[in-house]
Amino acid sequence: MRILREPLFQFLLLGGGLFGLYLMVSEAEPDTGDRVTVDTVELERLSDQFKRTWMRPPTEQELAGLAEDFVKEEILYREALALGLDQNDLVIRRRMRQKMEFLSSDLVDQQTPSDETLAEYLDANPELFRLPSRLSFHQIYINPDLHGDTLLPYTESLLKALNTIQPGADAGAPLSDPTLLPEKMENAAAVRVDSVFGNDFAEQLETLPPGHWSGPVQSTYGLHLVRVGERAESILPALEQIRPAVLREWSNEQRQAANEGFYQALRERYVVEIAQPETVAVPSPETQ
Repeated sequence: MRILREPLFQFLLLGGGLFGLYLMVSEAEPDTGDRVTVDTVELERLSDQFKRTWMRPPTEQELAGLAEDFVKEEILYREALALGLDQNDLVIRRRMRQKMEFLSSDLVDQQTPSDETLAEYLDANPELFRLPSRLSFHQIYINPDLHGDTLLPYTESLLKALNTIQPGADAGAPLSDPTLLPEKMENAAAVRVDSVFGNDFAEQLETLPPGHWSGPVQSTYGLHLVRVGERAESILPALEQIRPAVLREWSNEQRQAANEGFYQALRERYVVEIAQPETVAVPSPETQ
């Protein structure tokens, strides 16, 4: 009877009972752990994915390999989550954000706007689709470093000669100082002109009368005498001419609005607390 009151004996008796109960339960219902199921739907998805990549259905062996790879990925994914490896990972956070945004974007992508809707969008956003003005011109380059103090008299005399003795559009080409700049540009938009001659060059040409030589006009590289030819004013094309572009911009705007609305609806479910940044005191010159 005394041994029954010994703590060690009681501990062994309790432990043996628990072990026996564990054996009974394990025999009646084997512990399978977490279940990973590759059903027929998943097999069809894996097969379709293989077809899109290789343009043929997978063999039985290949499909079995795809299924085993899915099982491996699923197990490692679950274990990674259990270890918290998804926490504080910038790449994973951004990828999950993208997937959430795709959920709302998919709803927009399924919408097909009418021509009336696109026409209203075009009327409300004409600057997105307006074609820029274009112009054609010839130019003669004058390098200030080659002419020194005679730059202004030389430029004036050359301009006078071009408009009297040599009025032709190509007459001044041999008079240009050496340069890699083009002698002429045809039907060029302002952004193209400025990319070649420098900022604001196209804007200066807009003020010149067409049909005869004018200048000098300042560029990034020096001075130019310019003969402006044809001008094409900025126009807003009709919807039929630019429907794909209008549809693209409309869809982008709708997608952004859907994503923002989706986010705001989710945000209302959270209490958001943003700490104020600490104010850094800047020492005055007297205290330095």
